[in-house]
Formats: sequence, structure tokens, C-alpha cells
Amino acid sequence: MSFLFETLQIRGVTLPNRIVVSPMCQYSSVDGFANEWHFVHLASRAVGGAGVVFSEAAAVTPEGRITPQDLGIWSSDHIPELSRIARFVKGQGSFPAVQLAHAGRKGSTSRPWEGGTSIAEDHGGWTPIAPSAVRFSETYPEPRALAVEEIHAAHGYLFHEFYSPFSNRREDSYGGSFENRTRFLRETVVKVRQKWPAELPLFVRISSTDWVENGWDIEQSVELARALKPLGVDLIDCSSGGNIATAKIPLGPGYQTPFAERVRREVGILTGAVGLITSPLQAEHILRTGQADLVLLAREMLRDPYWPLRAARELGVPAPYPVQYARSGPPGTPIRKKED
Repeated sequence: MSFLFETLQIRGVTLPNRIVVSPMCQYSSVDGFANEWHFVHLASRAVGGAGVVFSEAAAVTPEGRITPQDLGIWSSDHIPELSRIARFVKGQGSFPAVQLAHAGRKGSTSRPWEGGTSIAEDHGGWTPIAPSAVRFSETYPEPRALAVEEIHAAHGYLFHEFYSPFSNRREDSYGGSFENRTRFLRETVVKVRQKWPAELPLFVRISSTDWVENGWDIEQSVELARALKPLGVDLIDCSSGGNIATAKIPLGPGYQTPFAERVRREVGILTGAVGLITSPLQAEHILRTGQADLVLLAREMLRDPYWPLRAARELGVPAPYPVQYARSGPPGTPIRKKED
């Protein structure tokens, strides 16, 4: 029996396996619109057999983008092309998902292959917003601190900047104590859960630690997960870092998995492990030993969009193939049921 290819029921959704395509920015949109590149990128991972296929981070406001080329979901005009992609993904038996995002103080920058540095407003950039007027680094633009009225109206992934004491210097009800620094995230989860259908899962990706002394850490992450669970969050996706430019992160295979294991064990909530998970045996071990409930793959999925089918072969599991590809599978390969 393979844990990697077990189904998982979350609310009204049954995932066909425990393999998730992690959100991966493509920096290939114009005015936030998905296009043929996004269709091919996401559709091929569904053909490859992943249980869940996340779109890249979709900005909830134009100012919430990292770069001018980020995917967006701030307008109803963005929906038709995203829906087209979702229909194809679902038709392959995978579960389509979207990551809602707000870049906060890391916005208004050029694409990584163009330097990833600040873009001036007269060159298509904007003034980013953040909990406090604190730059991410000297190459990033100085953000504008959000007013309280704006906090209640904004939606997105400014959350880490709010809950980390390094980027949140506020002295109002959204700064200072743990309760105050996590208030924005908790209030947003309540609002999202009120709008999101009750039968659909809601995941929250957190940075489990800032990787610096006196910053956000795993102990606070456990407490945050404990607060989010009764609000309707179904799974905590345990990433880390990204908020302190000088942080020394000990990169290595599965380096963030211990965070997923601790949150899962101490809070009793589903978790996802992410970060340098590359081999089928490694992914199987994470699940078999109870460190997480899902594994999220990013760069390995860029290298091999058919990683789930390869994993099935290596683990000796008869994973279903699309009928068009069935002749390439091992003897006895089942045909993937096409979903409506």
C-alpha cells in the first residue's frame, strides 16, 4: 500500500492522491489575465496525475502583485480564462485550486530574470502597502503603511508581514502582541470562510519561522494554527522564511517538513509539507511517518510535470493514465476516469 496514492477526504472533496502542485509564479500575465502559457503549464500537471493543481499566486488587487506580470483575480474579467483552466484540470481527475495573494511590501518589482528590483511608478510600478513603512531590502521600494480602515477592506497575503514582529511596527490593534499581529489573518479567514462554499476546503500557507532570533517562530505558528482551526481552516501549508532578506536558511531535502509534523501533532489539523521534496520515496516517507497529510512539489514539478506517474511506477502503484497516454504505462495500467 502507498500512502502517497491514498485518497483524502476534506469536506465535500475527495482528493485522488496526496500529491499537490505548489503555487509557482510564472510572471507571464498582462494586466493579471491568464493566457495560453498558464493553460499549458497547469493543464500538463493535471495530465501528469497530481491530486491538486494550484494556480500561481493570484493577486487580489493590482497593487498586490509582486511584478506587473503577476496573475490576478481582482476583476470578474479574469474569471473566464481561469475557469477554462479549472475545467480542464478537473476533467483530468485533479482538483483545481487557486492561491489568493497580496505581495505587500515586496510588490512593484521586476521579474526575477530582469533583476527583481524596484520598479518606479513612471515605469509601470506603484507604491506597495504593508503593515509598516519598512522596506524588505534596499533594492525594494519603500511601502506605505496601511490605515486601519484599509485593513478591514483589504484581502490577501500581507499576513506574514503582519504577524512577524520584524515587519510589523504598528502600535494599534494590529501590532504588538501575538493576538494583535495575527488579527488581520484571523479576520480575513472569517470573511473568506463566510463567502467560500462550506463543502470546499480552505488551506492557509504560513511561514513557520523567520529563521532569525526573536522573529516569528514555530511556537507561534503552532498557536496560530490552533486559532485558525475553529475558524474553518482545513489545512496548514507549512513553508518558511521570505520576510527577512538576511536570514540564513538551512536548505536541504525536506528542510521544512518538521514544521508540518509539529503543527499536525500539536494542533490536530491537516498539514502540507513543502520544500525540496523531490523523490517518490522521500514523499512516501513523509506521509507514512505521519509528518504531513499532503506533499507539495514546486521545482521538481517544473522539471517533470509527470512526476506523479513516475512516482507510481517507482512505488509499484497502478496509477491511472489518460486514455491517450495509456499505451506508455506499465502492463495493466488503468484508464483515468474523465470528470465532468
